[in-house]
Amino acid sequence: VQLVESGGGWVQTGGSLRLSCAPSGIRLSDYAIGWFRQAPGKEREAVSCISSNDGGKFYVDSVKGRFTITSDTAENTVYLQMNSLKPEDTAVYFCAATFRLGAKNMRMCPEERLYDYWGRGTQVTVSS
Repeated sequence: VQLVESGGGWVQTGGSLRLSCAPSGIRLSDYAIGWFRQAPGKEREAVSCISSNDGGKFYVDSVKGRFTITSDTAENTVYLQMNSLKPEDTAVYFCAATFRLGAKNMRMCPEERLYDYWGRGTQVTVSS
C-alpha cells in the first residue's frame, strides 16, 4: 500500500492550492482518508477527513469555510482544496488511510492511532 501526496507548493497569503492523495493498493470505498499537517516545531494535527462510502467529513475549526475535502472514487483520489491560505497554514501536509472511520465516528478523525497507512507528505508554504 502506498499513499502519494501532490499539489503542494508556494503561494501568497489569500491564494489557493489543491492537494491530491492517491492511494495504491487500497480502495476509497473501503478506507477513509485523513489529511494532517505538521508545521516546524509543532505537533502534527488533523486538518480534514473524508469517508467516501458514506459521505462523512470532518474539518478542524481553523480551516472550516476555507478548505474543502472531496473524493473521486473512479480515480481513487482524495482532494483537499485550500482557499484563502494564511501563513499559519504553512506545513508539511500528509494523507493517511484507515478503515476504522465512517460518518458515524468522524469526530475521531484526529486520532492518529486509527490510521494504517501514511504518505510522505507535501510541503505547503504560504508567504505573508
